[in-house]
Order: sequence, then C-alpha cells, then structure tokens
Amino acid sequence: MFHVKKQWELTTQHEGLIIGLLDKPEKFSGTLAALDEKFDGQLTELVKSGDLSAKVKRINKVHSFGKIGAKRIWVVGLGKEKELTFDKLREAFGQLFKEVKTGKLEETAIYLDSFITEELDGLDAAHAMSEAFALSTYQFEGYRQKSNEPEKKLENVTVYSEAFEEEDVQASLAVGFAFGKGTNSARTLVNIPGNMLTATEMAAYATTLAAKYDFEVEILDKAEIEKLGMGAFLAVNQGSVQPPKMIVLKYQGKDEWKDVIGLVGKGITFDTGGYSIKTKAGIVGMKTDMGGAAAVLGAMEIIGEIRPEQNVVAVIPSTDNMISGGAFKPDDVITSMSGKTIEVLNTDAEGRLVLADAVTYAKHHGADYLVDVATLTGGVITALGLHTTGAMTNHETLYEQVLEASVEAGEQMWLLPLFETEKERVRNSKVADLNNSPGSEGHALVAGAFIGEFAEGTPWVHLDIAGTATTKKAHDLGPAGATGVMTRTLALFVERFEPIEKK
Repeated sequence: MFHVKKQWELTTQHEGLIIGLLDKPEKFSGTLAALDEKFDGQLTELVKSGDLSAKVKRINKVHSFGKIGAKRIWVVGLGKEKELTFDKLREAFGQLFKEVKTGKLEETAIYLDSFITEELDGLDAAHAMSEAFALSTYQFEGYRQKSNEPEKKLENVTVYSEAFEEEDVQASLAVGFAFGKGTNSARTLVNIPGNMLTATEMAAYATTLAAKYDFEVEILDKAEIEKLGMGAFLAVNQGSVQPPKMIVLKYQGKDEWKDVIGLVGKGITFDTGGYSIKTKAGIVGMKTDMGGAAAVLGAMEIIGEIRPEQNVVAVIPSTDNMISGGAFKPDDVITSMSGKTIEVLNTDAEGRLVLADAVTYAKHHGADYLVDVATLTGGVITALGLHTTGAMTNHETLYEQVLEASVEAGEQMWLLPLFETEKERVRNSKVADLNNSPGSEGHALVAGAFIGEFAEGTPWVHLDIAGTATTKKAHDLGPAGATGVMTRTLALFVERFEPIEKK
C-alpha cells in the first residue's frame, strides 16, 4: 500500500502527485520551488489569483500537461500554519482521499515534506495521512448483488520524504493505518444486521482476532454463565433463541499481570426493548446496540498491531434482547454475579444489566482500571446531541487520561456528574438492592450510576455512545452509518496509559 522513498524526482511517472499548500505570503521554496519552475512559475500565479486555494481542506486539481512525470497534481489546502492541528490535517487528508477516490486513481505519490509545520513534523503527517486514508475511503459493501465491472481503488501510494528516514516514516504510516483499519473493523461490525451478527458470530470473530494477534481468549457459553451466577446477563437473554456469550480477550504486554486495564463493551446484537418494547420507529437501527462491543474489538485489533507495553482484558457480554413467553418482565427480581439483587422496572434498560455482570467479571480477571463503552441511553442524546460522547467517572485522574486520548483521536466527549442523588435513586427499591430504571429524569446519569455500583472502588470511566455510534451524514473521515467511535480513543488510552498510584 504505502512505499516510502527518500529522493523525489520530478520526472518519475505517477498517475497523481499530492502536495500540501500552507497559507504563506512567501513564494514556494525547496523542492516545491523546483516544481513551480517546471511550470514556468504558473503555480505561483495560480495561488496569487486564488485558483489554487490554501484554505484548509480545500482540494484543487491541476493537470501537468507533461511538464512533470505525474499526470495531475492534487493540492491540499492547509490554512495558516499556526492554526493547523493534527486533527485538521487528518480531516484535510480525509477530504483529499474522498476526492481522489472519485477520480478513480489506482496509484499516486505524496510529497510528505510539504505537509510539515513547526508544530507537526513529517511523522505526524504520515500518521494523519494513513489513518485518514483508511477512514475516509471506508465503505460497507452491504448485501446488494455485485456488479461484474471491477471497481478501481487506490492501492499504491508512494510517499516521498527527504527530511525523515524511510523506516521512521514507514513505521508512522503503519501505526496510522492500524488505527484507521481497527476503526473500520468496528464500523463493519456495527453495520452488520442482527440476524447475521449473533452473539455466537461475535464470539467467533473475537476468536479469529485472538488467533491473529496471539491473545488469550475465553468464550463462556450459557451453562458456564449460569454456573458463575451472572443472573443480570442471563435475564436479558431469557427471551432469545440465540445463546448468550461472555467474550474475554487478554493481551499481556508486561512481564507481570498487573496494572490491568479492563475494557468492557456492551454487545446487544439487537434490542427490541423486551416487554418495555420500543416504538416502530425506535426499533429500527437497533442492530447498532453492540457499538460498545465493536469499539472494544476494534481497539483490541489496534492493540494487537502496535503491541503496547500494557496489560489489557476485554470483556464483552453479548446477546440480543427479545420477547417471548420466557422473557424477563418488569417487576422481576434478578441476582447479579456480584450478589447484588436488582428489581427490573424497565426491560429496555438492559444494557446496564449485562454490563453489571461484565464489569464484575472484568474485575474477576484482575482489572485494576475499568472503561466501559455502550450505546446506553437516549438521555445522553438529549443532553449532548449527536457529536459528543457522554462520560461519567469515579476517578478524575483516570478520566483525564481517557479525555486526553479522545482529544488526540478527535472524538469529543463531555463529563457528566455522578452525584449521590443519582446513586440513591438506583438504590431505591423496596424489594432489592438496586432498581434498573428509576425514571426518565436524568436518564443518562442514573444509567451510569447503576454501572458504577458494580465498579465499586475500582477506578472507572463510563462512555455512553448512543448519540455518536452512528451518523446520518457522510463526513471528512467516513460515510454515513457506523462511526466506530471510541475505537481509537480506547487504543490511544491504552497505548499512553500511566498507572495510577493507589491511595
């Protein structure tokens, strides 16, 4: 895919040549000046006239007319140098590759050094470029009959950098591409319909991932789940003909199994709401209710590629939430793996039930820190809209590390409060230790508070991606549909993680 070369010759044949254009008053310099000279100074004139724009994310295309080896030049507007961030550069590359895709190029060259600024070096640019390439060109194939005409795809990119060593650029390209590819894997999982991605199929996918990256894998079947007393998880599965699966992947990057990060993802493959049934409009799209599980699996793929010196256990409770004569009902009382009893007031508040047992099981596997990810509540959409993930925590220092990772990934989140008032609401039951749905007011808060009852004293961050797991509009880094949100945040969090001193 990516081939790095040190020396760039203007006469080398390419279908396209991609360069970055900063909004600078001075003329082209260095290699770009040599390129302009081949055009008898006309590139400078095009910039002066505004026909080549340096406005950030503006893409311009110029035919070479045989003056250089490349047939066409794609110019990427980068804006003012001091205002160009890694996030903006990644988005600019995303916009570029979307347009290159429509141009049906199979091969192109990129002059990496034209994307270097004082704040962003060539290795940053390489990472941003390869990540954006993977993300922006993603497409879910779906299940339509395929055309016999082969689709042209960009499969070979030659990256020229005179300022950096070839092996360093190649390494940055590999890491960026791994982050993009892992996110795309999460997107695909979320896009697959529930009749094709059952809990059994998700477990098979996780097993394949484990074999590829040498993870330790454990798949608990229904009998084993019953033996461990995971009554909250089992209750959600009661109405289904599909057996539940508790999926566990372990990656050990340290000599000792300590400072273990637990990633817990909600894996509801389809959510009818159970007897608290969803509306006919609200039930459409509920194949995406395993977005948290997808993010965790995508993050584990990235972790398998980059091999950080960390210890990670991923735990995914997977089932669908169906209706039958045996399904669980409002007013039922169930017993979780932790021993805490739960009064069911809403069968559509099932995600927090499966996460309760998964969080407990992650601790059973030695998790010292917990991050759970779930398409949990409509309440978080009401509170934060469709572009911001809601977060809750019992440990600010741990949350800060997750937040820093989200900023680097370009995935917005906002911390919601975890007050005693919400804790008391989920503890308010006349017949059990907890209730799973004390009302619609502050719905996102009480859902998080419920999960926090099972995290207990373990440092924990909760991420509600109900609003951000999918999008109705195409964007710079992908199409409409599943976003793979929090995949890159989780992987970056693991990669950058600093153990927290215990009090």
